[in-house]
Amino acid sequence: MNKSEQLFGRAKKVLPGGVNSPVRFYDPYPFFATSARGSKLTTADHKTYVDYCMGYGAMVLGHSYSSVIDAVRSQLDNGTLFCVPTDKEIKLAEMICKVVPCAEMVRLVNTGSEATMHAIRLARAHTKKKGVIKFEGGYHGAHDYVLAKAGSGAASMPTSEGVLEEAAAHTAVVPYNDAAALQRAIEKDRGTACVIMEPVLANIGLVLPEKGYLNEVRKITQQNDVVLIFDEVVTGFRLALGGASGFFGVKPDLATFAKALGNGLPIAAIAGRKEIMGELAPAGRVYQASTFAGNPVSVAAATATLETLIEAKNAIYPKMAKTCDSIVDGIKDAISSAQLECSVNSIGSMFQLFFTGEKVKDEASARKANVAMFRKLFDELLKRDIFIPPSQFETCFVSYAHNEDDSDKTVEAYDEALRRVKK
Repeated sequence: MNKSEQLFGRAKKVLPGGVNSPVRFYDPYPFFATSARGSKLTTADHKTYVDYCMGYGAMVLGHSYSSVIDAVRSQLDNGTLFCVPTDKEIKLAEMICKVVPCAEMVRLVNTGSEATMHAIRLARAHTKKKGVIKFEGGYHGAHDYVLAKAGSGAASMPTSEGVLEEAAAHTAVVPYNDAAALQRAIEKDRGTACVIMEPVLANIGLVLPEKGYLNEVRKITQQNDVVLIFDEVVTGFRLALGGASGFFGVKPDLATFAKALGNGLPIAAIAGRKEIMGELAPAGRVYQASTFAGNPVSVAAATATLETLIEAKNAIYPKMAKTCDSIVDGIKDAISSAQLECSVNSIGSMFQLFFTGEKVKDEASARKANVAMFRKLFDELLKRDIFIPPSQFETCFVSYAHNEDDSDKTVEAYDEALRRVKK
């Protein structure tokens, strides 16, 4: 029995399912990590993997990036939590406002779920309406507002036990990449407060917006006085310095950020128009509070991350995109060589392979992918020291730390693994 198997046996006795987040589990047991540096992750069994999970997108600069670690160490010497304001919170908010197109004001919070929950509350307060529209395949955290799926007729259904049906009843779910469906949903319910969307879907695999789609969404929401929220928990500061909004040139009313903002430290943010953000307490009547919001350790990490991204944006983003493109080109060649029917989506430093010959453009087409074959691919890649997210419906991430050697090794591993999957 190896160390990870032993640890999982212990974990199951005290942690539900043996893990603290369900995406971390896969049969028969997940490996347990002990350290990470750059593009590599090391396990309790002393194996080292090239990592493409990268904290599900958080590690944009790579693991243990020196300037981020130095900033955190420096802050630890001066204290970890004050629960009173610091000048560093102001500096971070100013930096976000400088690079995020919609950001006129910022509220720092702790997690992406927290950010999306309060962004929706803000939109409801601002519009004095209740309805929320989300998109099939979109994920916005594990709170009641957004754990809904399309049901029969106009109804929505909870996707989790314990979620109130009454909460799901106020959430409509429409297909992604279908502007007409969004228009119909808004016309059907004039009580829609907001549309919340991942501008690039990253939790049903990777699904890209079709040309002009985001502009159409922006146009429809503006014409109907509906608040548009971009959930940039994944794409923020990763797809571009200004996130998907900067990448596509579409400005929402509110945007939420997490993951890459802290490069491995827990921090999130809500940003947006001043007239909406100003409704947050204590200036306004929308209540939001948190003991750890804007804590100095996470703020130090986020500030160092953004300083690095701002200073070296002309090197960092092109390098990540080039590495990603090289890997994707190699995977496509391997697919062709293995004579498999697969679809590969990629953008910037993000990519995913689907075991379907159909173009993946929404949740319905993503669900046609063969998940059993993907699981075989995951296992074969793991044997070749490549770690990707275990689920077909996640996304692979390239960091600034990934280099040409990583790319070459990854392409070779995919080539061998895809031949094994076919057998």
